[in-house]
Amino acid sequence: MSERGATFKEVFAVPEFRVLFGSFALMIAGDSVKMLALSVLVYARTGSPGLSAAAYMVGWLPYILGGMFLLSLADRLPARALMVAGELVRVAVCLALAYGGLPVWAMLALVLVTGLFSPVFGAARNAMLPDVLPGDAFVLARSLMGVTSAGAQIAGLSLGGAFLAATGPEGALAVTAALAAAAAVVLWAGLPRRPARSAAAAARGPGGGAVRSTVRVNGLLVRDRRVRGLLLASWLPPACLAGAEAMVVPYLGGQGRAGAVLAAAAVGMAAGEFAVGRFAAPGLRERLSLPLAVLLGLPWLGFLAGPGTGFAAALAAVATAGLAYQLGLQRRFLEAVPEEVRGQAYGLLSAGLMTGQAVGAALVGALGEAAGPRVAIAAAGAAGVTAALALIPVFRARHEPTETPAGDVAEDGLVTEAVRPSRGG
Repeated sequence: MSERGATFKEVFAVPEFRVLFGSFALMIAGDSVKMLALSVLVYARTGSPGLSAAAYMVGWLPYILGGMFLLSLADRLPARALMVAGELVRVAVCLALAYGGLPVWAMLALVLVTGLFSPVFGAARNAMLPDVLPGDAFVLARSLMGVTSAGAQIAGLSLGGAFLAATGPEGALAVTAALAAAAAVVLWAGLPRRPARSAAAAARGPGGGAVRSTVRVNGLLVRDRRVRGLLLASWLPPACLAGAEAMVVPYLGGQGRAGAVLAAAAVGMAAGEFAVGRFAAPGLRERLSLPLAVLLGLPWLGFLAGPGTGFAAALAAVATAGLAYQLGLQRRFLEAVPEEVRGQAYGLLSAGLMTGQAVGAALVGALGEAAGPRVAIAAAGAAGVTAALALIPVFRARHEPTETPAGDVAEDGLVTEAVRPSRGG
């Protein structure tokens, strides 16, 4: 494979990618507005800070269950139809929250239940990227998605605040519904119709054994040594990062100063993804994955010195630039998983990443209660460095392209088990 990296011009020249990119930005911004508006709406009705916080986080919780039991749908159903369905679900949910007159418990339950399918919709999008952008263009596209995610979250929260001030939470939710409807139209009109990735599973229809297939293939993916190593390398360092970031507010003792540090962290992430994705050649990108993973945890050790807001922001920005280490794993992960279950594999990657970050924040939060935020942040950084060093064999594994993406795992039955119809649904 050529060592010349792809360019932004080459990536954006592909019409299908422009559609995926634009709809993804609308989705992230819309979800940020939705969760902020829901939190405000719940607080306005109940006056409970705890329920308000629960409303803000409830949209992320279903990733655990959806990732465990429903991901096979990403390969069993056509990707365009799945992504459009995801946007239409968002339209219906936002309108129901805004104008349905639901009690608080019903609003939270609605977001939880419909959120179970969010990992499936995201997996369909991620699995389509290599189809429209082969080679290094796919890695650069993943980099752009990472930068866009950070930027769209910031823009969504800013716009959400403006809409909340102008129209109240109901109006902000209506705006989110409009954004989702626009994304659905863009996806339907802009993407070609493609068959389901797993023809055998698709032939059985969406209702036959989706849960059983998801559980089985998840197990087979995790048991495969090469895939398991790449999953752990993708999950563990960000889990430690999430723990450190979760302690920024209690460390600084105020939302304003903490906001400046977290904003610097978002800027550092975007800068690292952009620089490594655009300017590092594919081989260099993979060699940089280990030092960048170490960088993700190392600066947080500086919090032992009790830095002020400015120095803390600089440390956070340097640390999150290390998130670009994941770009060095993208090509290897794509080649390690069979094409027939690529959607589920990327869904498992995302679900594990989000679950790991929630667990990391909880564990470091518990340590913060016992030892204080400064020690907890430094401990999270040390854990991140330790995790990266423990995974040296994964980061240093030679990149060996195979004739078929399923090459190493066929003997474990991954391909045949993934697409073979199962008895009894």
